Order: sequence, then C-alpha cells, then structure tokens
Amino acid sequence: MAEKKKIVKGIYNWTFMAIVIVAVVLINIVSSFIYTRVDMTEDQRYSLAPGTITFLENTNQFKSRLNIKIYLEGNLPAEIKHFRDAIEDKLKEFKLYAGDRIEYQFINPQVGTDEEKRELFENLFAEGKGILPMDLLYMKEGSQTKMMLWPGAVIEYGGSTVNTVQFLPGSKTAEPYHLNEVNGMIQNSVNNLEYMLVSSIRRSTQEYRPRVGFLQGHGELEFKETQRIRAMISPYFSVTDVELNDSLGSLDNIDGLVIARPTTKFSDKDLYIIDQFVMTGGRLMCFIDKLELPEDTLDAVGSTHTSRYNLGLDRMLFDYGLKINDNYVIDARCGVKMVPFSNQSAIPWFFHVLATPTSHAITRNLEPVSLEYTGEIQFVGNDPDVALTPILTSSTNSSATGLAPMVNLMMPNNYGQNPKLAPDPTSEQNKKCVAGLAEGTFDSYFKNRLVGAFANNPDAEFRKQSVKEGKVLVVGNGRFIANEYDSMPNKQGTAMMYRPKQLNNLQYNEDMLRLKVQHYFGNQEFFQNMTDYMLGDNSVLDLRSKQIDIHEMDNEKVKNDGSFYKMINVGLPIVLILFLGFTLNFIRKRKYAR
Repeated sequence: MAEKKKIVKGIYNWTFMAIVIVAVVLINIVSSFIYTRVDMTEDQRYSLAPGTITFLENTNQFKSRLNIKIYLEGNLPAEIKHFRDAIEDKLKEFKLYAGDRIEYQFINPQVGTDEEKRELFENLFAEGKGILPMDLLYMKEGSQTKMMLWPGAVIEYGGSTVNTVQFLPGSKTAEPYHLNEVNGMIQNSVNNLEYMLVSSIRRSTQEYRPRVGFLQGHGELEFKETQRIRAMISPYFSVTDVELNDSLGSLDNIDGLVIARPTTKFSDKDLYIIDQFVMTGGRLMCFIDKLELPEDTLDAVGSTHTSRYNLGLDRMLFDYGLKINDNYVIDARCGVKMVPFSNQSAIPWFFHVLATPTSHAITRNLEPVSLEYTGEIQFVGNDPDVALTPILTSSTNSSATGLAPMVNLMMPNNYGQNPKLAPDPTSEQNKKCVAGLAEGTFDSYFKNRLVGAFANNPDAEFRKQSVKEGKVLVVGNGRFIANEYDSMPNKQGTAMMYRPKQLNNLQYNEDMLRLKVQHYFGNQEFFQNMTDYMLGDNSVLDLRSKQIDIHEMDNEKVKNDGSFYKMINVGLPIVLILFLGFTLNFIRKRKYAR
C-alpha cells in the first residue's frame, strides 16, 4: 500500500511539474508575439501621445510599408546598448498601432570587408546630408577604446531611401566624445525619441505638402528676415512668397497665409482677396504691429512718442472677432534692456513681454515666447459660429498702456525693486491676451460694404459667409519670427547674400546671455506648432508640448540619508536570504522529525 501511494505521489509530482513547464513555455511563446507594458510614471513619459497613436492608426497617412534601418548594433558599451534597446521598445509600440506598415531592423555597420564598410559609410554619410558618425572613447577591459558609431537610421518608403534620422549628434571635429559626455545626450534623446521618429516618418510619407504663403507688397518682413523660420517648416510645407497684385486668383493655390508685420495700407481689393480666402476655408496668420516706435530715438534721447500704422487689415480682423488695440502690454515677467548712459547697465524692460503659454495645444508646456512691444488682443462680437480662444497671455503682474503711448526709459525706476504693475499682482484678471485664435464660419467683411468694382466683376464669385470652416490667428507683435542676419556680397559682387546669425535670437537674447540670465524662448516652437495646428496636422503637437519632469537630486538628503539606503540595499537581500534559509530548514526539520 505504501509503495502504491509513493508511485501515485510520484506521478502527481511529475504531472504537476510537466504542467508548470508547459505553462511557462506557452506563456513565453505567447509573450513573444504580444508586446505590452504599463507606464507607472506620473508624467507618462513612456506612453505614446494621443497624436502619435492617431497618426499611426490612420492608414491614409502611409499606405505602403515603411522600413527603418537602425545602425546601432554589435559590441556596444552598456550605455549605448541601453539606448539601442530604448529605440527598439519605442518601435515595438509603434507596431502595435501601425502593424505591418512599419518594419525595422538593427544593422551592425562594422560587419564586412573593408571595401564593403567603406561603401556603406559613404552611403550613410551621403556627403554630410545623411547620418553623421560619432567617434566615442570608452574604457574596455582596463584600456581606452575608440569606436565609430553611426547613431541614426535610414527610412525607406515606396522602395527607396527617403529620409534619415540622427538620434545622437555626430562628431563635428577631430576630437572624439568621451562616454561620460554622451550620457546627458542619451537621456535627452530618449526623452525626445518619440518626436524624432514620428516627425521623420511624417516627412518620409507625406504625399502632399500644404502650401504656406508669406505675403509681400505691404512692407512685410522680407525673406532675409524669415529665413530661419522658413527653413524650419519647409520639410513639412511648401513655402513661397505671395503678392496679390490685384489678382483675384492670387491665393487660389495657398492653404495658409502669413502676414508678418505689414507697414503700409491694404487696398480694398487686397482686403477682398484675403477675405474671400478665409471664406473658402483658408488659414490666416497675422502678426501685426499697430504702433511704430523709433527705437533709435528712444535709445538716444531716453523717451519717444509712438504713432499708429494705418493698415486697414485690423478693421477686417475686428469683423472676425479679433481686435488689436493701439497700445502696449507691459509685464513684470520681461526681458532686459541695455542702457549705457544710466546708473544701471541693464534695466528690466516691461515692454519686452515674455508671453505665458495657455493650455491650448499650440502653446501647452511651451517655453515663454519673446514679444517685444506687443499690443493687446481683445475678443469682440458674440457670433455663436465662431470660437475665440486666447493662445498667449501676459502674466498676472501686468497691465496695458494708454493708446499710442509715450515710451520712457525711466519707467522701470518708477516701480522700484519689486514692481507691481497691477493692484493685485496675483489676480488672473490681470492677464492680457497677446495672441488669439478665431475658428468657425465667418461673415464676410464685405457683406454689407461690397464695392461696385467687385460686385460687377463676374470672376469675383463673392461669398457672404464661409463655405468651409476657417481659422484666423492674430499675434499683437509683428517681429517675433524675425531672425537677425549677416550680409555678404556674392562671388561676382553684383548682389548681396544673407544668412541668419549664428546666435539664434528666436531662442536667446544676446544681452540676457551677457548678463548670465538663464532663459530660453519658445518662438520657433510656437510658430511651428501654429502652422501645424492651423493647417490641420496635429500629429506632433502633443509631442512638442509633452512635459517630462526631470526632478533635481536633493543633495542634502543624499548626504544625510545616503548611508542608510546603502545599508538597506546591501543588507536587506542578505537578511532575506538568511531568513528564507532558516525558515526552510525549520520546516524541513519539523516535517521529517515526525
């Protein structure tokens, strides 16, 4: 009987073990086909943004298969290997939504004969237009080792190479990077990985690029002043200059129209052409200076009067629900101004507003936008078919000047060390709108004022109301996208060539850098987000505005509690092992002592 029980117990044990083994094998097989993970971080840094998911799920975005070749493979340092795995994790998530439309492979560029590697490197480098190599120094087995990395990917779509992605910066000089220098770059790239991949896929698969026109002919910013901003959006949009020239069809092939700092009056016919552009669903972006301020006089004398521009365009924008006041917003959250003949070398310049982003998708989590001498935007009218939304505002410690004010360099001295520009500097009511958006179906500006020359023209095709939903965005500053530039004659000496200055004034202020004032402007990102939103592609808006909180280490806490946590990390595993050992030994003795 005892022998029979022993056999039954043995069969039971072996059967149970077989079931466990089969279950483990099945779980591993199933998990190899199913990829999932749970993001427990507060800022959801490891989750795809809603815009990314929508972009990947939409089969109209790209119908053919997209192949991504990543050249980070082989015997890599641990930090680079971790980065390589982060790229693969992100691409696995992409495939969850895109399916077989995205394929990827990791390639070791150091495999093959010298001739094969040389040919591959030339193709990857593509005369500086492809992936830039990174020379890396690191310690391996006690000795310093130098490695050439190709930290990027090649994207193939429709059977040909269409784009490249640079994950980490290439070595621009003969000096290689040390591994400790690269750690910060890797962390930054991991945080921006989703944006880099989505924007590159978007560029690679875009079949139609909306046309953005920069209006000319009314004293607007010239090409040389908008080179940097044009170059930034040109991978996604066809950018061109537009002149109306009294032609009713001059905006027929334009999807978005930028009017940047006009200084001369618009004729009725010009306004009619722009109005009908909006009525047919066109996207209008206006950056308007309502006041002219002679800043050279201000610097020389210390004060100056302002005068109004007579544009006419502002009256049409008023009918759309957006009024630009003939004043300046002043804000305690501001830039500085150098004053060479004063007791202070620099003063807080309340007229240089560092505009506060709102929760709108265009500016959410954006850095402050630099707006020097900006007017206030007010919402007017109560048309239920038009939604009016503030996009940028001043801070709570702000106010507005009177109409066409005098500007005086002594103004900051009147407010002292802790300026209060409003009675209650914490009240949300003090915020002034400096960029506003109107969306919906508009009534034409010429609905009740159509002139005979247009009415009698059979080609005018006058529309009293929007036939498609339109969007109009107005910023009370005309120069916030203007880049500073250098000029040089061409080789023949017959014309001048222009290029943006090395210091990007859309991101940094030279005077503030000189004074070591920490700052970063979001002007570029604001314009890029704006064009994306206005022209209907919101796939990367969530990514640019995604906030990843990097918490600073509490050095005092590390100093005080570091030893305790070290003991926990070292001692707790040992205590647990000893506890389990004694417990198992005690159970065993009790069981077999009977």
